[in-house]
Amino acid sequence: MTSLHGRELEEEFLSTVRELAGDVESREAGDRYLLTTHALYHGGPVSWAMTPKIFDGEQIEILRDAAETMGRIMDKITAEYLRNPEFRKLFHFSPELEELTLVPTGYEQMIPIARVDVFFNEETGDYQFCELNTDGSAGMTSTVEVTRAIQATQAYRKFAEKHPNITTYDVVGEAIDAIRDTYVSWANADRFGSSVEHPSLCIVDYTESASTDELEDFLWRLSDRGIYAQFCDIRDLHIEHVAGTDLLMAPGGPVSCVYRRAVTSEIAEKPCAGADALAEAARRGLACVIGGYRTWPCATKTVFAIMRSDAVDGILTPEERAFIDAHVPETVLLAADSDLSPYAEKDRWIVKPAGGYNAVGVVAGLDCKSQEEWETALATCAKNGGVVQAYAPQYRTPTLRGGVLKPGEDPLDAPEMSNMEGLFLFNGKFGGVFTRCGIGNVIGEWTHRLNMGCLVVE
Repeated sequence: MTSLHGRELEEEFLSTVRELAGDVESREAGDRYLLTTHALYHGGPVSWAMTPKIFDGEQIEILRDAAETMGRIMDKITAEYLRNPEFRKLFHFSPELEELTLVPTGYEQMIPIARVDVFFNEETGDYQFCELNTDGSAGMTSTVEVTRAIQATQAYRKFAEKHPNITTYDVVGEAIDAIRDTYVSWANADRFGSSVEHPSLCIVDYTESASTDELEDFLWRLSDRGIYAQFCDIRDLHIEHVAGTDLLMAPGGPVSCVYRRAVTSEIAEKPCAGADALAEAARRGLACVIGGYRTWPCATKTVFAIMRSDAVDGILTPEERAFIDAHVPETVLLAADSDLSPYAEKDRWIVKPAGGYNAVGVVAGLDCKSQEEWETALATCAKNGGVVQAYAPQYRTPTLRGGVLKPGEDPLDAPEMSNMEGLFLFNGKFGGVFTRCGIGNVIGEWTHRLNMGCLVVE
């Protein structure tokens, strides 16, 4: 069996911090550094862990294979969804939402940008998928900047003296490469003449839902690449007839490429003229929409239930079916009349809304204080057509909190926290890891999550 060393390296890093009495000054300096970046949350530095997630080369290869195998499966399911009306029915989309997902993109790549989340056992190399993200995959800026904050600490410098071959990921740069490459491959890219390598780009979301600090980071980085970019609330888009041609327009001018961060289900929930204009622009080839709308089926919680069903016979290879059986938890799509008795043992299950995102509406049975509370959550999920999923065991590691310590807080306190790895895919290729941890049984933006840095030690 392959020997995995990442866990040992994390313990070594912890020991180094303890030798420095918690390296308190570096933790405070980390907060000051993050305030100069776009890794912010409600005006302050993101919550972060002093302890980085450290992988060795063997672990990274396991994660790379996990991500790229799932990426190929997602591509096949998306292609079948587009081809087969009967397969589409399994997702239970409204007619309006289904129509939106069928809008053509003008390029071949099914899902240009994705993040697949896993619970990874660092000692055995086993993993279970938690969810798949396509539209609005976030966490890129915080991953880059928290890693840099850790690399500026005294503890890191001492650690690096013993391990000179440390690498990190620039996932923001990888994402920008994927956006550019997708645009270049777009069928209508030459419509805008010499600007194929430098499209007029707009990042689109609902302002109230946008990760504005991360998007500002993207705008700065795009500007460095010589690409004019702006952020626009999706409501402010429109099509305008200019100089004999129709153009997609944002407040800052015409747009030839759209990086859509607005989640498809939110577009369905919040219809507006701007969203209609974006769909029409994609349909008519007026703008390249990165991700299009066909990415949504694989971002639903429903997709795991479909992956584990007979519906994928003939779509996936036997090896891919075995991969799903080994790494995707049992997932069942519920309805109002579903028999809920098989899911009564609350600690074994978790419920999720079919079209949810950011862990909103996710309830783990382990977090329910009573059987009655669990049964209520389960019944609500069934009524709303959500899924129930076998609760995947989470790998826990001792974690020191980064940043300014609270009065009386022990600088050496390292409670065990659950880990989750988000594996980025850019045009189907593994491009880095978004690591975060939390004390609760659900790791979400609202559950006191800590963002972690990511180091690879060869």
